[in-house]
Amino acid sequence: MTDSQSYSKPNILLIMADQLAPQFLPCYGHPLVKAPTLQRLAEEGVVFDAAYTNSPLCAPSRFVMMSGRLPSQIGAWDNAAEFPAEIPTFAHYLEHLGYRTCLSGKMHFVGPDQLHGFGERLTTDVYPADFTWHPEWDEPDKRLDWFHNMEVVTKAGSCVRSMNLDYDDEAVFKARRYLFDRAREGTDEPFMLTVSLIQPHDPYLCRQREWDLYADEDIDLPRLPPSAAADPYSQRLRHGYGASDLDLDDNTIRNARRAYYGSVSDIDNKVAGLLQVLEESGFKDNTIVIFTSDHGDMLGERGMWFKMSFLEHSARVPLIIHAPGRYSPRRVGAAVSLVDLLPTLVDMATDDRGVEYVTPIEGRSLSPHLAGDAGHNEALGEYFAEGTDTPLFMLRRESTKAIYSKKDPLQLFDLSNDPDEINNLAQDPGQQSAIQAIETEITERYDIKALTEKVLESQRRRALLKTVMQRQSLAWDHEPPGRASESYIRNSLPAYELLERGRFPSA
Repeated sequence: MTDSQSYSKPNILLIMADQLAPQFLPCYGHPLVKAPTLQRLAEEGVVFDAAYTNSPLCAPSRFVMMSGRLPSQIGAWDNAAEFPAEIPTFAHYLEHLGYRTCLSGKMHFVGPDQLHGFGERLTTDVYPADFTWHPEWDEPDKRLDWFHNMEVVTKAGSCVRSMNLDYDDEAVFKARRYLFDRAREGTDEPFMLTVSLIQPHDPYLCRQREWDLYADEDIDLPRLPPSAAADPYSQRLRHGYGASDLDLDDNTIRNARRAYYGSVSDIDNKVAGLLQVLEESGFKDNTIVIFTSDHGDMLGERGMWFKMSFLEHSARVPLIIHAPGRYSPRRVGAAVSLVDLLPTLVDMATDDRGVEYVTPIEGRSLSPHLAGDAGHNEALGEYFAEGTDTPLFMLRRESTKAIYSKKDPLQLFDLSNDPDEINNLAQDPGQQSAIQAIETEITERYDIKALTEKVLESQRRRALLKTVMQRQSLAWDHEPPGRASESYIRNSLPAYELLERGRFPSA
């Protein structure tokens, strides 16, 4: 089959991990982590080797991915910023194009709209939908009591159960049932199902069976020591979550990484289960499978953990698009980002690519890359949350990456020759004209003073509103509708007829 072969509208299965850095997947070169299903998807699919989040934090990254808009355009400041209901998402566009859309798992929507275009949502979210988790730029050195802390590192290991395991098991179970329900219906109506998991997000815990896939002595330690976190922003992050207070021994670091690897293997098993349903239900040949994450995890590199940084382990994401009959397997080295997913999904869902967007978008379709043609080679990043009190920006163009804020010295890296980001070219006298051009581009693109005031005003508003919501016991968390009266055996039809309807394939 060729890239140009004709098909009906494809089904789309988008699978998301949370806080999964591509550097810890075998298909991106990790020699130890066991993820054979993702490895197979990569071998048969299109792998993007330089895909980025546009904001290295859960909620902003997801709002950007769904809307095709950068954070500053939609007020996606942090993990407690409302995602406005009037912003069109890929779910809205696909519903408009005749798709049935469904979400099972996490999307970290904040605000009373907990669907944002999805026709169905099978689970509640794993995180709260209110305003509590906002930064406080008025007190930038304050440690926030709800923020990441190093206890999840020092207490990492194996467990029987955890909240993350409970959540992911539920999200995948309900997604598998949804797929079988669509198969029982026998309709030609295409679906777009998003399955969004919380693993391998901290706390760094995994089941014993995944823990035992790895030997302690085999676990690789970070390539760079804490002394490599010399820039002021990295130092503030380490202070904010308490890493600067600790001198972790190698065994503690290995335990956290071993549990993270175990969680990746658990994700891989869950992806395998979803793919099995696609095959058993007959959807396999006409379903595009996309695998990605919202951001990465430093996982001890430079003595840093979690995300919130535009360094590679935090800012890069895996991106695999699997549809062997539509797209020939290949690897794409060009820089792309999650903001590009909305126009890409719309392209997949329409034959004439003639959809008119009702609002400007910053995303650019990945369709040229998927077809093997030249596409864009640029990723933009914006960050407005913890660890700073002024906007932080990233510009990745070709192999050059710049990280800029008014508060800190510029960081400039040539990733083709310096993938570990050790040599900051901003110190090179020969780079001064390039540095000036980057700073001019960013300061002309953004009114940084006005952006800062917008963020501060939003934080101050939410500081008031969250106290009122708590006093009123008001919550926006999604409550999946129950359908007990329509489930299993009921008196709506003879029992044998209901039993026969539940059989797949039918006799």
